[in-house]
Amino acid sequence: MAPKKPLVVVTRKLPDPIETRMMELFEAQLNLDDHALSQSELVDAAGKADVIVPTVTDRIDSGVLAHAGPNLRLIASFGAGVDHIDLSSARQRGITVTNTPGVLTEDTADMTMALILAVPRRLAEGERIIRSGEWQGWSPTWMLGHRISGKRLGILGMGRVGTAVARRAKGFGLSIHYHNRSQLPEAAERELEATYWESLDQMLAHMDIVSVNCPHTPATYHLLSARRLKLMQSEAYIVNTARGEVVDENALTRMLERGELAGAGLDVFEHEPAINPKLLRLDNVVLLPHMASATLEGRINMGEKVLVNIKTFVDGHSPPDRVISTES
Repeated sequence: MAPKKPLVVVTRKLPDPIETRMMELFEAQLNLDDHALSQSELVDAAGKADVIVPTVTDRIDSGVLAHAGPNLRLIASFGAGVDHIDLSSARQRGITVTNTPGVLTEDTADMTMALILAVPRRLAEGERIIRSGEWQGWSPTWMLGHRISGKRLGILGMGRVGTAVARRAKGFGLSIHYHNRSQLPEAAERELEATYWESLDQMLAHMDIVSVNCPHTPATYHLLSARRLKLMQSEAYIVNTARGEVVDENALTRMLERGELAGAGLDVFEHEPAINPKLLRLDNVVLLPHMASATLEGRINMGEKVLVNIKTFVDGHSPPDRVISTES
């Protein structure tokens, strides 16, 4: 008799090739209408599944894990970030957690660079004017933005994405600066022509554009606080494609309203999907619906990593993308 396939609960709709392979390999419970699972549905999944495949919008907190059944031994998250999972509770209950790092680096860096270009050049504002029918034709002093070549870009978080952003920005003539938990090796700094700032406060005060590319952890919550945002120059721009919680959004909105910052490009928000209504009224911001990593190629790559992590774990081996493991 063939061994029983593990029950894998997938919380959101995934690309068709991934769902097909899930059905072939496992007893998969899919979310065909792609609705966000309620707390009670997540609790139900934890109670019956061998493996849960959540996404960044699913809060797998201690309350959910308190109802974990005896068979739940793996949370194979569909995403690089794991701030939506209570890792401490998972570890205490002997549940391994995996993620999908690396595959979204280029897509996220592309979108970050797009926002770095779009905000100073007022692209979204110009597009809105065209659609409104208000455009009266070209004028030499109308819709003037700012060139980015020669400007200083400060990257907050020089991991995979931050480094990929630096490579792109260098090609546009930006001067690369960064703050990170640790300084890059000399060879990497030389390749990127990057300047390391040990003090985030000092870096912020000297940058023309700041790009947020660090994960959300307890240590980075409101890392860009009201105090730190006030250190930035009034002509500076901020771009965030990482996590909304890293920035004090209320403070940022107030400064944008008052002209204490020149503009912002935001793909993530502190309380998403809720958006501060004051942000919606501002012309000096570009707002995107958390789509920096949204390419078909990237989503399929993520799904393939999830499949490998599950199959490896089920076969009794250590999955390649462990965040925490009961073996450690």
